[in-house]
Amino acid sequence: MTRRVLLTGATGFVGGHLFPALAASGHSVVCASRDPRRAEGRHPERTWVELDVQRPETLPGALEEIDVVYYLVHAMAEGEGYHERELRAARDLREAVAEAGVERVIYLGGVAPAGPPSEHLESRLATGRVLRGGDVPCVELRAGMIIGAGSASWRVCRDLAVRLPFMILPRWLETRSQPIAIEDVVVALEASATIEIPHSVVYDIPGPEVLSAKEILFRIARLRGTEPRAIGVPLLTPRLSSYWLKLVSGADFSVARELVEGLRSDLVAPDEGLWARLPDHERIAFDEAARRALAADGPAPLRTRLLEGAARRLARTT
Repeated sequence: MTRRVLLTGATGFVGGHLFPALAASGHSVVCASRDPRRAEGRHPERTWVELDVQRPETLPGALEEIDVVYYLVHAMAEGEGYHERELRAARDLREAVAEAGVERVIYLGGVAPAGPPSEHLESRLATGRVLRGGDVPCVELRAGMIIGAGSASWRVCRDLAVRLPFMILPRWLETRSQPIAIEDVVVALEASATIEIPHSVVYDIPGPEVLSAKEILFRIARLRGTEPRAIGVPLLTPRLSSYWLKLVSGADFSVARELVEGLRSDLVAPDEGLWARLPDHERIAFDEAARRALAADGPAPLRTRLLEGAARRLARTT
């Protein structure tokens, strides 16, 4: 069954991977952008419409004749106050889709932690609650770290694993999660447009393995042929740890800091979530997903190659 789909976040990491899958399935996809003219210059083969979720007056025009809305936007990179901006945008969208006659909203959020959520995770969960509280059914998918070139959380882990010959291991690196390949996320998102739902639902989309943050870093390093030397520092908090990310990772610091803050407790799904409804889909193992992401990184600047080369020489080889 094909649908007329509005894809928000179309120029982002997840949206960029989801668009070709939706188009290949026969859906009529309208891509949303705050600057559609600029976006069309980069992707002239797509249909673009103006939409800024922080400007509710742009919603009615973007939602005309739309059956399904993919909500893939967040404001974490916009700095202080992003939590309230995200909630306000979700409330505006919730009302606008009801007025426009949209059949379904699909929202990609984050896993509920075992302990108190960080501001970032609480904002993701609260946004889901807002969207599920409207008259239009909402499928909320909850994912942990998405593995793929262009993912902020992957970028942080990749940079730490590749650029640190001596790895500091605070206790919080023992927290566990279920990282998932971007290809699997696309499968889940695409399926969510057509699965039967009686009302708004929440599904986790866990990866196939439960790994500690430490295991993630060391497995990425091994894929690159190194074994970092480990130094245990049990009292180093996620907040303090985030500051040296400025020296190591090329990821946006404000985003990286929020992601690290989210590692205070386990991010493990209680069950198989959506995968129980897609029993024939085989998820990609972590090492294979990481290999694909590393291969897709593309050529790095000379300074970065020199830095990573030096780290490789100082680290133990496997």
